[in-house]
Amino acid sequence: MKSCITISLVPSLKGGPWILWDSLEKSVKESVRLGFDAIELFTDGPQAGEKNELRNLLNETGLALGAVGTGAGKVLNGLTLTHPDQNIRAKAISFVREMIDFGAQFNAPAIIGSMQGSYGENISKQDALNYLTDALEELGDHANTQGVSLIYEPLNRYETNLFNLYLDACELIDQLSTNGVSLLADLFHMNIEEDNISDSLQKGARHLGHVHFADSNRKPVGNGHTNIAPIAKTLQEIGYDGCVSAEAFAWPDPLTAARTTIDSYRKFFS
Repeated sequence: MKSCITISLVPSLKGGPWILWDSLEKSVKESVRLGFDAIELFTDGPQAGEKNELRNLLNETGLALGAVGTGAGKVLNGLTLTHPDQNIRAKAISFVREMIDFGAQFNAPAIIGSMQGSYGENISKQDALNYLTDALEELGDHANTQGVSLIYEPLNRYETNLFNLYLDACELIDQLSTNGVSLLADLFHMNIEEDNISDSLQKGARHLGHVHFADSNRKPVGNGHTNIAPIAKTLQEIGYDGCVSAEAFAWPDPLTAARTTIDSYRKFFS
């Protein structure tokens, strides 16, 4: 497994669940100084910093790019894969494709979280599920052509009404014809929704592609009440070898949050 820390390069969203902020160079160098193996980026589009800056920093530090988030597509641009407007859905797919291509330059997957959308007043559940399935098929195939996977993230009930439970999302992935989609297990969302996080991870190990490492209150692990020890044991037992990435609030400040995270990672996974 690889320790990973989130970096947001979108100043207008300051206060969101990312540990380090704003300066790519400063955040990357802080990450390697603290001992992380990888970084996960949240950007406003398929770029990070100046031309070649990210590649040069990764080469210089030896850090891996663990994943790239696509959430800005929704948060900044109002795009979702299940929007009732076909044109907006098409723009959402195009945005995710660009993020897949961006991450693939560094062998990193793209994550679909908030861009999945929801069903409701203007769209039926079945239509939303059909749109989501079609998008995952297309984007999963595209990720395959780029040599990476597409990571789909079940969210808690307050953020989507599509898939909240990890094993329900596993059933969705089972039904896809593409093999380019895997799942993200976000411990914050799972703490809200799952009866037993370890049991769900064990039963759905076949689709696990990424882990978000956060406590029950979305603060860095060690500041809430989630029992991490059995979850870490399960991840080791199933042979998970991907990133354990801190998508958590920068509480009480970014540097302290980063230190708390790497200390917690070493405690449970070393």
